[in-house]
Amino acid sequence: MKVIISDCDHADIEIEQSIFKENNVLFELQQNQTEDDLIQNCQEAAVIINQYAPFNERVFAKLPNLKLIVRYGVGVNNIDLQAATKYGVQICNVPDYGTHEVADHALALMLALTRKISKMDRLVKNGEWDYQASIPIYRHSEQIVGIVGVGRIGSVFAKKVQALGCKVIAYDISADKKNYDSSLSFIEFVDFEQLIEQADIISIHCPSDQAMNLFDGNVFEKMKPTSYLINVSRGGIVDEEALYEALAANKIAGAALDVAVKEPIDSSSPLLALEQFIVTPHMAWYSEQAAQELKRKVAQEAVRYVKNEGLHYPVNKI
Repeated sequence: MKVIISDCDHADIEIEQSIFKENNVLFELQQNQTEDDLIQNCQEAAVIINQYAPFNERVFAKLPNLKLIVRYGVGVNNIDLQAATKYGVQICNVPDYGTHEVADHALALMLALTRKISKMDRLVKNGEWDYQASIPIYRHSEQIVGIVGVGRIGSVFAKKVQALGCKVIAYDISADKKNYDSSLSFIEFVDFEQLIEQADIISIHCPSDQAMNLFDGNVFEKMKPTSYLINVSRGGIVDEEALYEALAANKIAGAALDVAVKEPIDSSSPLLALEQFIVTPHMAWYSEQAAQELKRKVAQEAVRYVKNEGLHYPVNKI
């Protein structure tokens, strides 16, 4: 049973290769970019490890031998799950490789915004040494942090900001509060309207499938003018045009994005000219350890299927 890596922009695949070799699994690295590339090059594949290449119904219909796709990462936005299920293809991801990294990145963006780090760094480098340019800054122990989505990452982020003394409120469309362990008892669950009206800082940690354009112009109108927005989840949850208008009109105090509707973010985006806007290049997941764990886990999941062992990270039901 052959494993094909459909596409990969990593510096090397030494970790994957070592795992396949250890388990006597045949594999091949390709660099497919389009549907036609996948259809032409992956006919032999029973198992595909995928990064960006698009899998839709047309591709699934043309790859009758395909049984499993394991994706590098958490999101499966480039895979049509309904079509995969229709054609009997199991989809897996790696949901737990960068949990602390993403939570840490959200915390770093939060502190950069609330402590005005980026702004003051620029001013000092331009010869201005005056703390008053940072006014106002508010004490974290008197701030309310609102978390949208309390899964793996949202829960870890909640604990980190609670350690700063922040009050934590949360909204989760799929949350069953009875299932949360006692370590999260400090979280006050509220509805979405309450969260956007009460929170001084809002951090997004939900999937995009039920939340596209969740943060639009109407939401920004209801947020506090002193509030900050952070998104390390998925591009498209925040309406970027509405965000620019809100920031430019001082309807909210600042925002930080690690993800964008279109990546890389367009260099002509007016958001980039705003000093109260911070952006990073979809890097929240990254640390050396997380990158290695991701590569190891995708290969191990593929091997489990080849050896007819139980899968750890199924996304759809087959």
